[in-house]
Amino acid sequence: MIQTLGVTKRYGETLVVDDVTLTIPKGGLTSIIGPNGAGKSTLLSMIARLVGLDAGEIHVGGLDVATTPGSVMARHLAILRQDNHLTARLTVRDLVAFGRYPYSRGRPTPEDRAHVDRALGYLNLGDLAHRFLDELSGGQRQRAFVAMALCQDTDYVLLDEPLNNLDMRHAAGMMGLWRRACDELGKTVVIVLHDINFASWHSDHIVAMRGGRVCRQGRPETIIQAAALREIYDMDIAVHEIAGRRVCLFYE
Repeated sequence: MIQTLGVTKRYGETLVVDDVTLTIPKGGLTSIIGPNGAGKSTLLSMIARLVGLDAGEIHVGGLDVATTPGSVMARHLAILRQDNHLTARLTVRDLVAFGRYPYSRGRPTPEDRAHVDRALGYLNLGDLAHRFLDELSGGQRQRAFVAMALCQDTDYVLLDEPLNNLDMRHAAGMMGLWRRACDELGKTVVIVLHDINFASWHSDHIVAMRGGRVCRQGRPETIIQAAALREIYDMDIAVHEIAGRRVCLFYE
């Protein structure tokens, strides 16, 4: 599991994450939702060690992120950010192989190559393995980055707004991929999302933030309800049930 204990982050005089104590269960998909400026991405970045803590502690699978060597943490925790931009001209296979760097240190073994092949196959990228990334569609490129994260073979995967710039079809496919990774590969996936319907449909657990604090957390049915959503977003959101799951309408 992931535990944060009294985690705080300021940028100058602005308090962005305010004394957050939180437990994210091991296994399944957890979505972090909330309005802009709630501290969602900053909290995720602190868990990923991309941003330092001003106060508190974070433990991932029992490892203290502040004191565990990076080479060790990289075998337990993978992160995909919004801005997956590379200047080097790489093939899909080259990119996916980067996921093995914590193990191979740049000298891939037959086992590393087998992991690359499995990740390519899992994402149906075999036919694109030798294509350059700049020759792919946006959706294909996103799948290549997912394959790289899965190739890293970590128990925990963190995703910061992975649906940005994806159309509906590719966004739905992306959430389906991570749902499969939880169910079939036993991953613990934590996703910062703005789309509460994707959070409702795919999550096992939802953490809602507002003003740098956690204001609600629990199973989707306890968060995706009108009173809770009004507290989180300060607006009226109609909730309907379709195929046993809750869907939100928020048109004004």
